[in-house]
Amino acid sequence: MKKKILWITRTAVILALLVTLQVVTKSFGQFVTGSCVNLVLALSVLLAGLPCGLVVAFFSPVLAFLLGIAPQVLTVPAIMAGNCVYVLLLHVLFAKQLWRQALALICAAVAKFLTLYGIVAGLICGILAEHLLKTGLLKAPMLQLLPATFSWPQLVTAMIGGLLAILMLPVLRKAIRG
Repeated sequence: MKKKILWITRTAVILALLVTLQVVTKSFGQFVTGSCVNLVLALSVLLAGLPCGLVVAFFSPVLAFLLGIAPQVLTVPAIMAGNCVYVLLLHVLFAKQLWRQALALICAAVAKFLTLYGIVAGLICGILAEHLLKTGLLKAPMLQLLPATFSWPQLVTAMIGGLLAILMLPVLRKAIRG
């Protein structure tokens, strides 16, 4: 019971930090907000474990949409998938050696980017575009904007957030242990 309460508390605190960072950095643009979100995603899994990381990965785009940060409700599942891939690969590949941490970060960031770009550009703005335009679920300007938004900037923000997490991790682990 104590472990479950601790897990719920940690996850709630991390989600509160995520929301705070999303609200505070919203006006600074994709690179700042995205880097902060990826920082929180990485820290959630590396400090609190995979279940916490997956919960944060899942709720991050929902909260971003509710805060007006995610550009389109159609992108929420794509962001969820990309975030979950990022968290999962960091969890599986991360190790004590710095070179393994760097490798984990590179693999996780590239996989997140490919997942997001594949779903958004390939599926939403590619295969489903005509249907989504006809039904009004997607407007023509968004059809042009989404592939650019979910391309290389996703890779950059995942790398920045993960790098910041790696730099902060030793200090935060020490602080948690007391």
